[in-house]
Amino acid sequence: MASTSVTLTLPVLPLDDEVVLPGMVVPLDLTDAEVRAAVEAAQAAAGKSGNGKPRVLLVPRIDGTYAGTGVLGTVEQVGRLSGGDPGALIRGLGRVRIGAGTTGPGAALWVEGETVDEAVPDPLPGAVTELVKEYKALATSWLKKRGAWQVVDRVQQIEGVSALADNSGYSPFLTVEQKVELLETADPVARLKLAVKALGDHLAEQDVAESIAKDVQDGVDKQQREFLLRRQLEAVRKELRELNGEKDGEESDDYRARVEAADLPEKVREAALKEVDKLERSSDQSPEGSWIRTWLDTVLELPWNERTEDAYDIRGARAVLDAEHAGLSDVKDRITEYLAVRKRRGERGMGVIGGRRGGAVLALVGPPGVGKTSLGESVAHAMGRKFVRVALGGVRDEAEIRGHRRTYVGALPGRIVRAIKEAGSMNPVVLLDEIDKVGSDFRGDPAAALLEVLDPAQNHTFRDHYLEVELDLSDVVFLATANVLEAIPEALADRMELVRLDGYTEDEKVVIARDHLLPRQLERAGLGSDEVVLAEDALRKLAGEYTREAGVRTLERSLARLLRKVASQHELGERELPLTIGADDLRPLIGRPHHVPESAQDPAERRTAVPGVATGLAVTGAGGDVLFVEASLADPETGAAGLTLTGQLGDVMKESAQIALSFLRSHGAELELPVADLKDRGVHIHFPAGAVPKDGPSAGITMTTALASLLSGRQVRTDVAMTGEVSLTGRVLPIGGVKQKLLAAHRAGLTTVIIPKRNEADLDDVPAEVLETLEVHPVTDVRQVLELALARAQAPAVAAA
Repeated sequence: MASTSVTLTLPVLPLDDEVVLPGMVVPLDLTDAEVRAAVEAAQAAAGKSGNGKPRVLLVPRIDGTYAGTGVLGTVEQVGRLSGGDPGALIRGLGRVRIGAGTTGPGAALWVEGETVDEAVPDPLPGAVTELVKEYKALATSWLKKRGAWQVVDRVQQIEGVSALADNSGYSPFLTVEQKVELLETADPVARLKLAVKALGDHLAEQDVAESIAKDVQDGVDKQQREFLLRRQLEAVRKELRELNGEKDGEESDDYRARVEAADLPEKVREAALKEVDKLERSSDQSPEGSWIRTWLDTVLELPWNERTEDAYDIRGARAVLDAEHAGLSDVKDRITEYLAVRKRRGERGMGVIGGRRGGAVLALVGPPGVGKTSLGESVAHAMGRKFVRVALGGVRDEAEIRGHRRTYVGALPGRIVRAIKEAGSMNPVVLLDEIDKVGSDFRGDPAAALLEVLDPAQNHTFRDHYLEVELDLSDVVFLATANVLEAIPEALADRMELVRLDGYTEDEKVVIARDHLLPRQLERAGLGSDEVVLAEDALRKLAGEYTREAGVRTLERSLARLLRKVASQHELGERELPLTIGADDLRPLIGRPHHVPESAQDPAERRTAVPGVATGLAVTGAGGDVLFVEASLADPETGAAGLTLTGQLGDVMKESAQIALSFLRSHGAELELPVADLKDRGVHIHFPAGAVPKDGPSAGITMTTALASLLSGRQVRTDVAMTGEVSLTGRVLPIGGVKQKLLAAHRAGLTTVIIPKRNEADLDDVPAEVLETLEVHPVTDVRQVLELALARAQAPAVAAA
């Protein structure tokens, strides 16, 4: 049905933080000056015009701001409210869109407004009819929950869509913002949808709240019922004990019997009996009782006097180590020495000296993948001891090592005590894995807590915060593993005997791959040893050209990938088994090599094929590595004079570059170099792999050689690598990591290595098979380095290289 809008002039009756919708009848307090002014103005206007009941415009006012839509209301009655104050009863009739202000009688604000057309189609569409039914159902459900049965029938009798939507204005759970939205929504159907959504959301929240309240009440009832039943059970048990002639406190008596029967050290027994006394005095409801029982259980489970007998077959132990690990002679020698000394002390009755037994604390330091972790299990196997691994990577809480105080909820002993408990003996091999990854924060420093554990002079009286009794760790063999020695605090490193695992030679990798890695990967790939055979040249090529690492993890992954490819091709019918894989078969199966040695490349493509590039050696967290140094001179017309360094260099390496440049400037004439170019032109030294941080003094002679090559125009020999610190006078000073660096040169296919003369003694640690392939030149002066490293001049010295 169509309807037309009408323009009205009405006094404004403001409603602070309240909203009245059409169809609502509300009482208003006339003690409010604005309400009284609006009612009086409406009465005056009605008296003059004789148009019937006074009419006002009910407008919500939120935070001092009027809404854009109001409600036309008639003053039905003026009288007294229930409290005795003057009031007026006003009925909302319809929406009015507020226009401009105008004048009128009285002190009220008058405005012009236009009635809002709220016509709906007749008959109603099916969707609207369903919406009406849904609203009535929701409203009925809500009213029944509140017990408002008399209102249910009135809601069911409302037929109009607009009147039904406006009826939600009586809902107390609607916010002022929701009511204003209902008021300003002119379309009755859209308004009814808003009302249905608000009512549905409220009922859902109410259901959740009721469910929570019910759960809480059920929980309280259950606790009360459980408490009563337990009290009754205790009373029944007490009566039964009295009938049987038993006394109270049988549980504590049980702990007393267990402590007295256990084989405990005297001081531990005294402490345990004191705790049993406390348990007997505490009530059943006291939380201290459960703490004491947990502590007693922990103490009784520890193997205080349990020890395994060491296998004193020294040759057999060495054979076990050799069978399970190739190479690593240093650590094998140390374990063999330890067993020999233990055997001799036992034979002479010197097992305990000064209260201390003959334990050991070793630190296995080396790059990833060299077998540090697996070596711990092999050591325990060789010695006939139990093995426990304690992972320390990322541990930041001191209590993880020393335990929590018993006053804390959920307190536990530290990882060392738990390791002893897990091993079931007082002399296991405990592997402290990744000790260099231990961190520290506001909870303490775990590395500091390890000082007592790993000190052979103190650990026979180690005290865990949870146990608070002395624990003898002097018979434990501690093996700590780390990738970087510098990351271990100095005081902690000083307590451990250092054993370096510097990586494997290519021959050792081939042996490890053949004897250990290949059988394991064949089993994992579901292949038999008679189905796939890898020739030695294939293993050597895998180790030398497909991987470049100190350890063998990447080599094992390459083997796994190769065997998966063979298994896949066999299942697809592309390859027959048995199969023998040679070096030439690798590329079709797993692609091209990733690390071709520099010596195997075409001479014109090598990095040192142009003057100004030298090959150095460095030590990284993954072992030794080859490092190239590039130098260039800027054009005198475009480049500014000075030294530019790139490649993420540390302060020490930057200083080495300055020293190298200063040496060449001061001794250039002696070396027959055009050093005048160094004054007028900018020098740029770059270390490739710029994303990797680099530091240390050992690249000094490498940078000096690169600059000398650039100035002289002579290339650096492609088969030469070097390491050493340089001084201002040209002396070559000693550096560290010689073994790792020579292994890296060997892996890269280099044949000549220059090292400082004072590092010559370190060559004893380098495997003999590596020294056989390398020509090592110990030098004392940079002049010797240049003589060895620079190729013969093939072009006149030119600075514009």
